[in-house]
Amino acid sequence: MEYGKNISVQNAKLWYGDFQALKGIDMEISEHSVTAFIGPSGCGKSTFLKCFNRMNDLVNGCKIEGNFKIGEVDIYDKATDVNELRKNVGMVFQKPNPFPMSVYDNIAYGPRTFGIKKRKQLDEIVENSLRAAAMWEELKDRLSKSALGLSGGQQQRLCIARALAVKPKIILMDEPTSALDPISTGKIEELCEELKSTTTIVIVTHNMQQATRISDKTGFFLMGELVEYGDTDDIFNAPKRTETERYITGRFG
Repeated sequence: MEYGKNISVQNAKLWYGDFQALKGIDMEISEHSVTAFIGPSGCGKSTFLKCFNRMNDLVNGCKIEGNFKIGEVDIYDKATDVNELRKNVGMVFQKPNPFPMSVYDNIAYGPRTFGIKKRKQLDEIVENSLRAAAMWEELKDRLSKSALGLSGGQQQRLCIARALAVKPKIILMDEPTSALDPISTGKIEELCEELKSTTTIVIVTHNMQQATRISDKTGFFLMGELVEYGDTDDIFNAPKRTETERYITGRFG
């Protein structure tokens, strides 16, 4: 069984205690694409995103049903190694969360965890990851400095470089630019465009312009349901459902 860059979900349901947060969601996400999840706060989009690398496992009282496959791997199968899953499915959070260590050690952390110890190999991974995140020129002379001294936008791009260091097939982004200024946001959007040649990206965003700029497909969530999912141009220019149209024209949400 091999991890691929595509995601297939059938009849996903999730409960936090008695509260049902996801109600029977079906979705196919193709490889080398950017898929955006939009919808009002509390509609289930981040909860759904976190199912793909089993982050909800960490929540007490969380119960999940349905079929989740990444490539050929059934990720909720008892035999699935969660560490291996998270190596293949990286995550970037809303607030940058660099480790309190040097820029170099932030990026080398994942590869070291998976057994890479040779300095020459780590040097290559650090450089390649920073280049992939379009940060090598900015940071090549600051590798030994603390990552906490970087600006917010740099910290977020460093977190993307850190995710890339273990060569994931898929990168999940949970509102990665909501705490950033427009210039840093633009850099991360450009990065998403570049990264989809090697990975699949799924992004939760409250910024609908961002969804239109960078995503190939968009899913609109409302009260735990996937109301509409399709090509981004169609969702924003010719939505099939009234609820979608009302949300994107700002009449509710």
